[in-house]
Amino acid sequence: MIKTAKALIAFVILNSIIIACSTVPLTNRSQLNLIPDSEMQAMSYQQYGEFLKDNKLSKNHSQTQMVKRAGKNIQSAVTQYLADNNYAHLLEGYAWEFNLVESDQVNAWCMPGGKVVVYSRILPVTKNETGLAVVMGHEIAHAIAEHGNERMSQELIRQAGGVALSVALKDNPEQTRNYWLAAYGLGSEVGVMLPFSRLHESEADHLGLIFMAMAGYNPQEAPKFWERMAKAGEQKPPEFLSTHPSDETRISNLNKWMPEAMRYYDKTK
Repeated sequence: MIKTAKALIAFVILNSIIIACSTVPLTNRSQLNLIPDSEMQAMSYQQYGEFLKDNKLSKNHSQTQMVKRAGKNIQSAVTQYLADNNYAHLLEGYAWEFNLVESDQVNAWCMPGGKVVVYSRILPVTKNETGLAVVMGHEIAHAIAEHGNERMSQELIRQAGGVALSVALKDNPEQTRNYWLAAYGLGSEVGVMLPFSRLHESEADHLGLIFMAMAGYNPQEAPKFWERMAKAGEQKPPEFLSTHPSDETRISNLNKWMPEAMRYYDKTK
């Protein structure tokens, strides 16, 4: 009887995992996303609002407008790309927002639901709007590919063990919140960030390259940006590089994907 009960629990958990599997746009890689998009977005909107209350928005009008303009251009490209490839449902519930925040960190990020922040210190490295599009395209690609959900799901499985994940999410909201904060590098009380894997980085690089190209930004500037980021991190790695490896492999991959990206870019001319 006990063995039967254990087998039933294992079946339920396995079945839940199978149902929770989704596919990454472009790569068609299967991934495990156990947390409903609605819950990810609800946490995103709450934390984004709290972040903006605690951080200073840039007063530089031209730079702020550049961030918003690049963001909206990439938003349009993302919408078109997902519609063309039967992934439009991924944008359900999105409430896009783009903000430039005053900070000494060389960083940027995108939360689920299209909540984007660019830190002012990264602008000297991006140099111009096209360089900024490289960064924003990459970060938005992480959100579109649901990498945050995936690494949160992996951590929940590791922590929850045999406990039903629905129970873990319901009965431990504070723990779930901490996983969420760690997944997006927010909240000093967490003390750790769940890193993006090299696979996630590669997918974000590839998708981001396509998004910026479709938005009308020359994708040939992407390798140049990452070369500048590598030089910026020679003495003290910027926060942006702490989970974003900048190496010869990344630049090589970008150049490998360049012909595909240029076809998208040529259509915008």
